[in-house]
Amino acid sequence: MLHSDTPGLKRTRMRMRRPRLNTRLAVAALATVGAIAAAPTARSLTNGDPAPACSAPLLDGSRSVSLADYRGQVVYLDFWASWCGPCRESFPFMNELQRELAGKGLQILAVSVDKTPEDARRFLARYPAQFTVGLDVAAACPAAFQLQGMPSSYIIDKGGVVRAVHAGFRNRDRAEIRQQLLDVLGGASR
Repeated sequence: MLHSDTPGLKRTRMRMRRPRLNTRLAVAALATVGAIAAAPTARSLTNGDPAPACSAPLLDGSRSVSLADYRGQVVYLDFWASWCGPCRESFPFMNELQRELAGKGLQILAVSVDKTPEDARRFLARYPAQFTVGLDVAAACPAAFQLQGMPSSYIIDKGGVVRAVHAGFRNRDRAEIRQQLLDVLGGASR
């Protein structure tokens, strides 16, 4: 007579349960793969893509600023945050660009993704901006541009087309960014 505590019986019961568990795991895995395959794939913007619509309130709250406001001008659009280390280096560089290239038609728009205006203001007290600064607490603009890192900047030509994308900022990027801006400002397309 077999008892329920017989080791052989326990092994048999475990073997019978395994196929059900394996089937459930296989069904779950297939459902997950199907959901991933059906989801639209996000990719960040690249050279030649049209710049998406983007507007954000100015940091002072006086009005909103939109990329559409700059149609017909070259825009250096920069996404930044107070907690972003490389942004501390990029702000002085953007001030240089503003001084050097504003007369040639460059407009710099820096959009903060900070959650509060106070965080952005503290950063700007230490690293002042001599260009337009917006605050997008809802993160609508970063979502539209499908940001992959912080900071991220986009050179947008007069027709609203992205001509260069820079993820992150390093001092060695300065010459390349300046040259790309000069090329776009001069009418050359890349």
